[in-house]
Amino acid sequence: MAIPKILLYYVFTPLADPDAIRLWQRDLCASLNLRGRILISKDGINGTVGGELDNVKRYLRTTREYAAFADMDVKWSQGTGLDDDGASLDFPKLSVKVRDEIVSFGAPDELEVDASGVIGGGTHVTPEQVNELVAARGDEVVFFDGRNAFEAAIGRFKNAVVPNVDNTRDFVEVLDSGAYDHLKDKPIVTYCTGGIRCEVLSSLMRSRGFDEVYQIDGGIVRYGEQFGDDGLWEGSLYVFDKRMSLEFSDHAAVIGECAVCTAKTSHMQNCADPSCRTQLVVCDVHAASAPFCLVHDDHSS
Repeated sequence: MAIPKILLYYVFTPLADPDAIRLWQRDLCASLNLRGRILISKDGINGTVGGELDNVKRYLRTTREYAAFADMDVKWSQGTGLDDDGASLDFPKLSVKVRDEIVSFGAPDELEVDASGVIGGGTHVTPEQVNELVAARGDEVVFFDGRNAFEAAIGRFKNAVVPNVDNTRDFVEVLDSGAYDHLKDKPIVTYCTGGIRCEVLSSLMRSRGFDEVYQIDGGIVRYGEQFGDDGLWEGSLYVFDKRMSLEFSDHAAVIGECAVCTAKTSHMQNCADPSCRTQLVVCDVHAASAPFCLVHDDHSS
């Protein structure tokens, strides 16, 4: 029986020839009938691919044979399904590109990477160590969301700080504005979906004087795998594919509110306006009748 799976992964490591890596990855994925998105830069690789389980396993084994990718961080999740040709239904196509950054903070010159990963980033902590930190230091610990604000609308760590950012590039401006300078002497736990955004965010925070910065190994995904909905996380996890969101248990809290009627929901959908990149939290009842952004006039940037 064909089993659909999705692989999320990244590694920060110096790459001498990103274009050669792009061609290799493109051909490898095509040969295994995988779809998804892969970004490559001189600082590493970041991707999510989906397909039939055996093919995804072959992809991972082959990619890890390249020495620079041997230790890349990976997470598995269940895919929605496969089409008649065995390709993932969660991605419309395969996209493999070279960019200045594998996660777009708009600050490529600030990032330093060596064979061990990001230089000057936050201290890596396991999910267990996150709970231990909170148990030891209580309300002093600040959870700092490293995602776009709309992602936090349906799920976040309890009492987290959620910057009002529309995209990752906004974080540099927000940090430079001084809006969070009052947190510089606090223990800060940065978190994001799979961990990659916090690799960069934590380094940006430390270079701006935040003294004690942590990042969760494997991000929300790994924390949820470990503790489900019985820890410090509450709600659903937004994901950037056709699934839109996922839950870690059968008793996940529903914290999102419909933009039309404020009913509790974890359902999200794209704004129907092609120029708008807003994601809307909309209940099933109003999903069809409220397809356009209801709050802002312009989200095209």
